[in-house]
Amino acid sequence: MEFLNATYLALFLIICIGFIIGNIKIKGISLDVSAIIFVALLFGHFGVELPDILQKIGLILFIYTIGLQAGPGFFDSFRENGKNLVVIAALIVFSAALITFLSIQFLDIDKSIAIGLMAGALTSTPGLATAIDVTHSPLASIGYGIAYPFGVIGVILFVKLYPKIFRINLTKEEELYEEKAHGHYDVILRSTFRVENEGAINKTLEELQVRSMTKGVVSRVKHNNEAFVPHKDTILHKDDYIRVVGTEDALKRVELLIGPKADVEISLGEAYVVQSYLMTKTSLVNKTLGELNLKDNFNATITRIRRSGIDLSPNSTLRLQIGDKLMISSQKSAVNEISRLIGDNKSKLSDTDFFPLALGIVIGILVGGISISFGDAFTFNLGLTGGILIVAMILGRIGKTGNVLWVMSGNANQLLRQFGLMLFLAVVGTNAGATLVETYSQYGIKLFLIGGLITFVPMLIAAIVARIFFKINTLTLLGTLTGSMTSTPGLAAVDTMTKTDAPSVAYATVYPIAMVLLIICAQILGLLF
Repeated sequence: MEFLNATYLALFLIICIGFIIGNIKIKGISLDVSAIIFVALLFGHFGVELPDILQKIGLILFIYTIGLQAGPGFFDSFRENGKNLVVIAALIVFSAALITFLSIQFLDIDKSIAIGLMAGALTSTPGLATAIDVTHSPLASIGYGIAYPFGVIGVILFVKLYPKIFRINLTKEEELYEEKAHGHYDVILRSTFRVENEGAINKTLEELQVRSMTKGVVSRVKHNNEAFVPHKDTILHKDDYIRVVGTEDALKRVELLIGPKADVEISLGEAYVVQSYLMTKTSLVNKTLGELNLKDNFNATITRIRRSGIDLSPNSTLRLQIGDKLMISSQKSAVNEISRLIGDNKSKLSDTDFFPLALGIVIGILVGGISISFGDAFTFNLGLTGGILIVAMILGRIGKTGNVLWVMSGNANQLLRQFGLMLFLAVVGTNAGATLVETYSQYGIKLFLIGGLITFVPMLIAAIVARIFFKINTLTLLGTLTGSMTSTPGLAAVDTMTKTDAPSVAYATVYPIAMVLLIICAQILGLLF
């Protein structure tokens, strides 16, 4: 083992072996990047040590990028009609924290190990990062490593068995969800209409106010067998055809305003083109579509916007974000100018400006160091993880301040987050490995049982409360449970049980809330003892 004394060799060897083990799937279940901590525990047991500074750097990068990603979803979830889901998430996290508190108080479990058990039982690496930060002890990672396997497997088993135990017909639940769900974004459709209504004949699009009246976008007009991209002064004649993009309701309103649908294809001439442009111009972040003024400047029409896999109907107040894909109909002669205006540079998405990253981290560290005193007996501060997380969430929500772009592309965020997580897990694992055998000799099977209780009991309590008081659709409930447990493998298991997006929508709503609540609970438990 002497050759492992080379820090850089040991570090990357732990990461390599961790990824190999993490990619092994048994009945569709794998440890993924979390396998690194188990490999590190073994290396640490045989005396391998890594510098603590790597742990701090990894922790900071991981928590900051998590905060940037979770910020918009966290704040938006409070404005959505998901209060019941938030209550369930809070119930699960607080139940887990209560069991952890009781295990410390009455079962004589070391505080650091117990908080690590809670993080592992809820499969939360940010929770582990917080546990280590507030306890200043590698024992937290031992608790995490003991509870994590059942945290993964237990959630999957629970969501798979829940419908069978309660004899729930998932097909019926799917039908009920489809009937009641309106979704945050409606499906974007397109149809062709014949101009027949008297009120529309010989009127310009500006006079008809098609967009404001119907919320639909007229992308093409066909007059005397000639197709073209319209502008606000385009006059509609009797028996002209128009192509409109919009929601189902928008298209119904267009039919009432213009005339009946027609099974006619409107193909633009060679002078026109419809193509997508990638929004990579940082100066346009948070600008509205109305401010782009493409119609007046280029006689171009934005027919739809695709953001994070969702098609959005364009309106003048919609604000642009980095990575938006704009589908624009225009003359070929305007393509290059539009491309320059929007950015349309894929390589920009892989670029990362490290100044906002460093500045945001500095602000987070300073905020985390601010202490608030409640009399002489109690002083509270957010700590390193809490300060960085809160600041990152706020900056992720703001997006941009002047010329400073706080957010980064999804690929860049994922790369930095993964890199930070690898460093963090490798160091905390090796630190904990040195005392692993001694800890197991002291506590035995008790830690495994407590970890299982922290995983299973909160889910059971939340499921019973939701079933009795909230009457939540089962598919939504299962997505809420996996999100509250921060269990991506659990969500994957639920997704195989339905064709709807109910579990994913619920998961996305509660996940950032559960993550933040767990970090807060870990902070409080660390201060209580």
